[in-house]
Amino acid sequence: MQEITLSAKKRELTTKGAVNQLRRDSQIPGIFYIKGSTPVSISVHENALRPFVYTSETHLAKLEIEGEGTHQAILKDVQFDPVTDRVIHFDFLGLSADQKLELQIPIVFNGQPIGVRDGGVIQHNLHKLDIECLPINIPDHIALEIGHLKLGDSIHVRDLKLENITIKTPAEVSIVAVSLPRAQAEAAAEPGAAPAEPEVISKGKQEEEED
Repeated sequence: MQEITLSAKKRELTTKGAVNQLRRDSQIPGIFYIKGSTPVSISVHENALRPFVYTSETHLAKLEIEGEGTHQAILKDVQFDPVTDRVIHFDFLGLSADQKLELQIPIVFNGQPIGVRDGGVIQHNLHKLDIECLPINIPDHIALEIGHLKLGDSIHVRDLKLENITIKTPAEVSIVAVSLPRAQAEAAAEPGAAPAEPEVISKGKQEEEED
């Protein structure tokens, strides 16, 4: 897993006015915390935070807090402005080599399902997986091969096999599926309904006869 150095400043003032001024100066307020220690209020430059937020990978941070030393950490939570979608707050969790942690890891889908080429539609039902593991076992992402999926096939959480990782997402949750387009599926579900393709062909023939 890639480690990125991130410089942060300790925040002495945590009032609303001080926080708003930080944001005007392109500094994002946040919290650093580690088990057994008091949380530290910090701020980082908006641009420096982007590699941790706008990515499909999980990155470790070599968090250098001015006056507080250096810590290995991971982005645990981030909040966005509902109007501008700008990051307005973050939480970094300090890591201990012997302490397991729970976090969400992105799922990366590889391949084009056979079922899509046969007219099906792919449904991505889950984009992140909840896991628990030691820091040394944190993956960049979960790679999922889906090229073999045929029409009607699906992959559930129970189908995943991950070494040294405990999956916390319920086993019955569907991750990805290949199904008929909605209109065809609804037509096939109607009692006595003819298959969608023959129905279109029959209609075309009738129009030719009327012409």
